[in-house]
Order: sequence, then C-alpha cells, then structure tokens
Amino acid sequence: MTAPKKCIIVDDEPAAHYVLTNYINQNPQLELVAQCYNGVEALQYLRLHPVDLMFLDIDMPEISGLELLQTLQQPPKTILTTAYSEFALESYDYGVIDYLLKPIYFPRFLKSIERYLSLQMPEKETVTPTSLSVKVNGKNIDIRMEDILYVQSYGNYVKIFTKQRTFVTAITTNQLVQELPSDNFMRVHKSYIIAINKIDLHEKEHIVIQDEKIPLGITFRRELNERLREL
Repeated sequence: MTAPKKCIIVDDEPAAHYVLTNYINQNPQLELVAQCYNGVEALQYLRLHPVDLMFLDIDMPEISGLELLQTLQQPPKTILTTAYSEFALESYDYGVIDYLLKPIYFPRFLKSIERYLSLQMPEKETVTPTSLSVKVNGKNIDIRMEDILYVQSYGNYVKIFTKQRTFVTAITTNQLVQELPSDNFMRVHKSYIIAINKIDLHEKEHIVIQDEKIPLGITFRRELNERLREL
C-alpha cells in the first residue's frame, strides 16, 4: 500500500484549519503533519521536514502565500486556498496545482486532491502517432502530423490545413481532438484545434499561424499560456 502523502496547512485563519483538517482526515491517502499560522512558521518547518503537499493561503501577515512560494527554492506541491479570486491567474505562474476559493466545499476539495494524486502517478509509455488517417472524397489518406497547422470546424466536416493543401473530411472536432497527439495539439476555440509548435504570434484574443488569425476562446487561454511556458 502506498504511504499517505504528508500535508501541511499554512493559513492565518483558525476556521480554515478546522475545515481543511476535517477534509484531510477523511482521506486515507493524506496525512496532516503540521499546521502553520503564518509564512515564517511554514519556512521553519519546511527547512527541516519533507512535505508532499501544502495547502497555502495567499493573504497572510508578514509573508503572503505567493511571497512564501518565491522564497522557497523547492516548494512542495501546492494548492492555494483563498477568499480572493483576483489572484487566480497570477497564482498559476508559481506552478501551483489548484486554486480553491473559500468557503471550500468537500466535493471541490476532493476534485483538487484527485488532480494532485493523478500528477504523482508514473506516466505510461505511449507511442505518438506520426500520421492522421482520414477519408477524403471517399478515399483513405494519411496526413503527416508534422504537416498539420490547424483544424477548423466546417459544419458536419472539418478542414485540416497543412502547408501544402487543405483537406475536408467528415469528422467532428470533438472526435479529432481524441485522434491528435495532445503533446502538440490543443483546442483553442470551439471551432479550432491548433498545432502549438506552428504558432507564429500569440496575443490575448487570437493566434496567428501562417498569416491566418485564429480566435482564442477565453476558456482556453490559461491552458495555452501554461503549455507555451513549458516549451
């Protein structure tokens, strides 16, 4: 049986400690090893003890949660807990796993823990396909993955754009998302899938690939920013 993950709570509010302690104690995969009420206490503890997961409040006296993450050379995996939603986008610049808004409800807590645990599982070795097989004008053809620039929804069809030509095939955008390797392709709009390494220009509301301006949906912006930072 895998040993439970060692957790600490860093929060200046006793009520937050009460809630999180209760939630952690209900999960056998977690073990609460320390409770800190400010960033200084957390720094002292983390320098001496290994920790797998930190529940960290942002708004604290002396040292804020984000300042604590900046101070630590190798911070543990972190789930931020706060009542202030305006810090959400900034927090992901620090590599946090998730962002829980207070009051924290148990189902949302469990979802966050499942996300953390899934990141700890060893990745299975997969074979990345080098071509995409589609039917065009009644014939099966193979399109090299490296040639695909982007895909656009076209009614009950999709258009697959490459440098050489455009292919029209009877498949939905949702189906195609499953066929394309997720390490380089992602949906950026309800009607568009792009090859990340083919982006020429990235702005807030659109992407440019081969002089074509592609809209960037608001729900996909954060994921794309994270993906581009990893390149």
